[in-house]
Amino acid sequence: MTTLFSLSAYAGDFTVGKGTFLLNGEPFIVKAAEVHYPRIPRPYWEHRIRSCKALGMNTICIYVFWNIHEQHEGQFDFSGNNDVAEFCRLAKKNGMYVIVRPGPYVCAEWEMGGLPWWLLKKKDIRLREQDPYFMERVKIFEEKVGEQLAPLTIQNGGPIIMVQVENEYGSYGEDKAYISEIRDCLRGIYGDKMALFQCDWSSNFEKNGLDDLVWTMNFGTGANIDQQFARLKELRPDAPMMCSEFWSGWFDKWGARHETRPADDMVSGIDEMLSKGISFSLYMTHGGTSFGHWAGANSPGFAPDVTSYDYDAPINEYGWATEKYFKLRKVLQKYSDKPLPKEVKSPANLISIPEFEAKEFAPIILGTDSVVMDSPLLTMEEMDMGWGSMVYVTTLPEIAVSSVLTLNDGHDYAQVFIDDKYIGTIDRVKNEKNLMLPPVKKGQELKVLIEAMGRINFGRAIKDYKGITESVTITADIDGNDVTWNLKRWTILTIPDDYSTAAKALASAQTSAAKPAADKRGYYRGYFRLGKLGDTFLNLSNFGKGQVYVNGYPIGRFWNIGPQQTLYVPGCWLKRGLNEVVVLDVVGPKSTTLWAQDKPELDQLNLAKSVTHNNPGDKPDLNSATPVAEGSLSSGNGWQTVRFSTPAKGRYIAFQALSTHDGKDVVCVAEVYALGKDSRRISRESWTVKYADSEETVRGNNLADKAFDLQESTYWRTVKRTTLPHLMVIDLGSVQELSGFEYLPRAEEGAPGSIKDYKIFVY
Repeated sequence: MTTLFSLSAYAGDFTVGKGTFLLNGEPFIVKAAEVHYPRIPRPYWEHRIRSCKALGMNTICIYVFWNIHEQHEGQFDFSGNNDVAEFCRLAKKNGMYVIVRPGPYVCAEWEMGGLPWWLLKKKDIRLREQDPYFMERVKIFEEKVGEQLAPLTIQNGGPIIMVQVENEYGSYGEDKAYISEIRDCLRGIYGDKMALFQCDWSSNFEKNGLDDLVWTMNFGTGANIDQQFARLKELRPDAPMMCSEFWSGWFDKWGARHETRPADDMVSGIDEMLSKGISFSLYMTHGGTSFGHWAGANSPGFAPDVTSYDYDAPINEYGWATEKYFKLRKVLQKYSDKPLPKEVKSPANLISIPEFEAKEFAPIILGTDSVVMDSPLLTMEEMDMGWGSMVYVTTLPEIAVSSVLTLNDGHDYAQVFIDDKYIGTIDRVKNEKNLMLPPVKKGQELKVLIEAMGRINFGRAIKDYKGITESVTITADIDGNDVTWNLKRWTILTIPDDYSTAAKALASAQTSAAKPAADKRGYYRGYFRLGKLGDTFLNLSNFGKGQVYVNGYPIGRFWNIGPQQTLYVPGCWLKRGLNEVVVLDVVGPKSTTLWAQDKPELDQLNLAKSVTHNNPGDKPDLNSATPVAEGSLSSGNGWQTVRFSTPAKGRYIAFQALSTHDGKDVVCVAEVYALGKDSRRISRESWTVKYADSEETVRGNNLADKAFDLQESTYWRTVKRTTLPHLMVIDLGSVQELSGFEYLPRAEEGAPGSIKDYKIFVY
């Protein structure tokens, strides 16, 4: 008689003790490595887990991405690269515990923060609140995840020791009732003995902290660690301390410099935490890749993330150990009572591929999936499509003079045509809404091709519809009078961005008798042969903007503005002999030549103008202006508030730093808020930088928009040896009545670069 293996026979326990976590009754310091299974090809999962163990970690921390498991409502997928239970079993096999963070919201620079696009088909939905439909779908999802993972808890003999409730909710709102309902849902799935926790920033964790949950803090390298835990120690002096996200690096966005963080800062922070008995999870230990359309976008404004999620992590995008890895391993060895395992060699060599041509071509219009005629404007979600492009077509009236086309709003990258002639681009990244049109005759067609990029993954703007979301108008000066046409009847075509659509379009082009199109926007296919396999990096510098598929696998987005110019192609997705590459280019290439190289290119910008904001024409003349506030700010860490003596009305805030507390010429600002007439923080969604006299872009990506990017660990920093005073001017997007201003210096000990004497202007 055969006895089936039972995990429950090896049941354990993970609890909270006095000042420490307890694993099976013994003190336990969590040393967790954050990795994301959908960002790693399944054949490489075990290598990445073993690399984390060899680094000195004892736990793997994972998000569970709702939208990759339920891409269409009611259709769940936990197979292949989505097999989260198998990932956890591999962790256990390699002697690692697991922390599960099942959202429902995860952020992670992932499409819509992990929430599925189809929620937006319900126009009035309230995301991350006690909206009945949202909560119904959340609970169904969490139960499906529980079917996979609840048998793998430590109480059942599995590796899962902790489960997180929601994610950084203090950065979204204050709603303990909602957090409580998520807690109750997870407790019902994982049992009363499972350790549940919530994470937030030290500045906002009290907003939603529940008494029966473990509280953990999130902060980055260089932070003043004692200050980060000071309030928690006051409220819970006997609680274990944990940094649930210690940021090892940062993420990249299109059109900005590649982000890096010093290895020594990361290592010293972990050394300090371990010396004080503080648990941590290193976000990221290995970032991986946001394959396909899964990279998200950040806010305020619209800042889409690149495909690479290298994150300047200790284990790089393609699984190789970096300088950070070896420096951190040396420190973690100090806190291990036995020698760490040897470094794990990468499962794949790096290879290059000679130039080849993507000769086959199909116009993008052949990718059309569905069409509606004589329709009002509809978003992508209303057309029942999650990702891809749309074409909007309408007939124009006679307009004998030049006019202004306005998209309210085009999400995200719109190209405008009159008949088939290209007129120009309206780019959401640049906050563009308008475009000049030439005179047109009655009956000519206006065509708008819109490519959707990742949905916003952070803040209130996660309710991010795609396509044209409100209206299209044309305004012209006719005999001295402004005349406006509101274009309401459209033909709308949808073009999904999946491989099957690309294959269908290319097949149609091969069987069509039509002549090659003059418009080069569309699908390109080429082939290369391999004798040996290995990881490689496909160079897209000859192409414009779009998506790539290799042997049917979605490799990710590319955009020639950079900083990323190559896409990671895992060797496990290649094959000996003939391999296929399909490129969807919504802009059109300058050449159809492709090649692959044995190293990535993640830091090459190709921009028409500088990313800095120091255009002299945007600098205000403040010599005769009267400040709404002036004085001296305090030294040290933490938020500071400046109250105006009388309310001030204007569209622009000018924040001028006259001196610094350390007496140096470098100014740093982590975050700022403006207070409305009710003394509450006003929304920063529409904010942009109007002017900044100095921004550091060589030693780091420290542009002035870092001062309102919803991230307390990033900051505006001026360039060394540039003379004070320093000035930042913020465009609020509209005229506002303001009563005050809030300022946060850098989070590091001593708040380097903090402002002492200041002036604030509103105009």
